[in-house]
Amino acid sequence: FDGVDIAFFSAGGGRSKEFAPAAVGAGAVVIDNSSAFRMDPECPLVVPEVNPDAAFNRPKGIIANPNCSTIIMNMVVWPIVQAVGVERVVVSTYQAASGAGAAAMAELEQQARDWVAGKSPVTQDIFGRQYVFNLFSHNSGIDLATGYNEEETKMIKETKKIFGDDQIKVTATCIRVPVLRAHCESINLTLKSPLDEKAARELLAKAPGVTVQDDRENNKHPEPLDASFKDDCIVGRIRQDVSQPD
Repeated sequence: FDGVDIAFFSAGGGRSKEFAPAAVGAGAVVIDNSSAFRMDPECPLVVPEVNPDAAFNRPKGIIANPNCSTIIMNMVVWPIVQAVGVERVVVSTYQAASGAGAAAMAELEQQARDWVAGKSPVTQDIFGRQYVFNLFSHNSGIDLATGYNEEETKMIKETKKIFGDDQIKVTATCIRVPVLRAHCESINLTLKSPLDEKAARELLAKAPGVTVQDDRENNKHPEPLDASFKDDCIVGRIRQDVSQPD
């Protein structure tokens, strides 16, 4: 790592724990994409559009990158947190094959070919189940005591750290869907102060890294194909929760 200013790690937590300290020791700033350092109190967990200043306080020389689903949620929720405060977040995710890597994407494509060819069962090397024309609880391990899987727990804990708010209430349900790329989320917020649809839409339209696509008349809202190969998070279906009129 001699002569390296910034070292990006994205080869799994084990590799990060093994080699990141050496990179820091050689003078590099490490940006780690695994879960290895996310909850380490001496490693900032950073979404640049949310808490960029946290990146400058890195006692171990390591900046952690949050879970993909956490980033998507935080990008949209943070502007509202700043404007009126958020008491509770209820999120459901619809996560694409890309989150499980290139092999999972290839298997989804292969399963589609198997299905068309009438092969039964279809190829099931990655998830151990049929993925095409199906959906299932996220493939991370489940805590038998709480019923939450690791992906859901990450979203809960990471959001509190990124927002710097241990009091915000977050609950998540994470589902794997047969889409190649671009995760989707349904987010329901309980706010601390009133915010109408128009104001919420204006806030999100101004938020960095966010694009509003909310055409009720033509029923055109965010879709994975629209978000694929783009950097912005696309948000739509912005509406008042009729079960919480106040």
